[in-house]
Amino acid sequence: MQIRVVTSQPWEVATDLLVVPFPEGGPTDEAFVELDRRLGGALVAYRRVGELSGEPYETALVRRPDGPADQSLGAEWVLAIGSGDVDGVDRQRILRLGAAIQRRLAGRTMGRMAVWLRQGLAGGPGLEPTDVALLLTRGLVEGSYDPASIYRGAGRDTPPPLDEVVLVAPEFEAGGLLAAADRGRIIGEGSNRARTLAQRAGNDVSPEVLADEATAIAKQAGLTIEVLSPKQAEKAGLGLFLAVGKGSHNPPRFISLRAGEAGRTDARGRLLALVGKGVTFDSGGISIKPSDRMDEMKMDKTGACTVIVAIATAHQLAPDVPLLAVAPAVENMPGGGATRPGDVVKALNGKIVEITNTDAEGRLILGDALTWAERAGATHLVDVATLTGAVERALGKLVTGGFGTPQAWWDEVAAAGERQGERYWQVPLVDDYRRDMDSWYADFQNSGSADGSLVKSGLFLREFVTRPWVHLDIGGSGYLRKPTPWAARGATGVTHATLVELALRGA
Repeated sequence: MQIRVVTSQPWEVATDLLVVPFPEGGPTDEAFVELDRRLGGALVAYRRVGELSGEPYETALVRRPDGPADQSLGAEWVLAIGSGDVDGVDRQRILRLGAAIQRRLAGRTMGRMAVWLRQGLAGGPGLEPTDVALLLTRGLVEGSYDPASIYRGAGRDTPPPLDEVVLVAPEFEAGGLLAAADRGRIIGEGSNRARTLAQRAGNDVSPEVLADEATAIAKQAGLTIEVLSPKQAEKAGLGLFLAVGKGSHNPPRFISLRAGEAGRTDARGRLLALVGKGVTFDSGGISIKPSDRMDEMKMDKTGACTVIVAIATAHQLAPDVPLLAVAPAVENMPGGGATRPGDVVKALNGKIVEITNTDAEGRLILGDALTWAERAGATHLVDVATLTGAVERALGKLVTGGFGTPQAWWDEVAAAGERQGERYWQVPLVDDYRRDMDSWYADFQNSGSADGSLVKSGLFLREFVTRPWVHLDIGGSGYLRKPTPWAARGATGVTHATLVELALRGA
């Protein structure tokens, strides 16, 4: 997709489609009045009859009328899209507007698009024109994603591939907009790549295949990669990691990617580690899950897919920033060799864990992965995981829950998410719940009583970190069961942009 920025008036741009953000109450500025005049008053008429109110993501598609030369319009079609209350326009809405534009065009054949960056889009606090360019372009890329195409190719409801996007910015300085838009394109493409990898079926992506995909991504991006076999993992002392995959015929793989040489730190003296849960299919093991929605358990590798792609995206944008990504990949199955409830295992950091619930497997592999990352030099850690169903019950599918310590590191991660239009909610680490995980046979159990289970998942992971750490639970936000105006059903790509943004802060 080629991106251009022009400072022409919107009616002067030759393109297949001109997109016009339309706020609640309707725009009244001179430029809009002139554009609507060239449309024969169609947009005002649509508003008058209630067809276009300006509510977020509401759309109206208008064809260019025939008329005299002074009423000429460079676009054959105009798409008006509701941008809501001007004072309520924030980064998330800009991102979703871009995606909703593409979703609205599903099944259409339009290769060239121009988007008018009207002043009202920058009405929210802290929004610069470059922010709008980045988020809108990223949204256009992510909105083009259709998971149905993974195995059967593009369908009737697939948004059209765009050859060219023109950002029309007569009210802004063009400098910086193109670079920001291109960054948004790269981040959006990375998000879509992570979404595809996450949604590939369990019979398609085993731990070994995920390691092969990571190797291909690393080679393409210029990263170094290390993949441990079960024997190598056993020699390294990754006892929690190995305990999860014992019941499967598909052996586990412990994946570690690095940008930059070992021992290097970024401009802030840090080495950021991105750690992702990679359960390629999660049956629950011996503590087997109910059959309802078990088909979704191919998504339990989403965290790993996200960090594998995020390190490549960040390296593309900032090649000099050293980074680490760790993705423990296992399949959790109830085979003859599977770990049993009540088994006791030793973690990489030497702590002894009693496994009382084999379906609380994500925290086991993450525990060893976090320790591994610290030993590899990480000074700051963020892990991403479809860890609990409790987070979805608490926060739904539009908010990512998480934990962090110290508070300043959580605040920094959340701020990176806010800059990329991603929403997080901090859950407290209540120390009083830790005693519920006490064990007679080990230092602690991997699962306590059901009450406070979300908090207990964070308390368990905290046992394996000694440095600034944030855990992001995408058990709800990582996957949509129904489409929205801005996203298809399936993987959302959430946290990919946050991780990239966070990594770039070390440049």
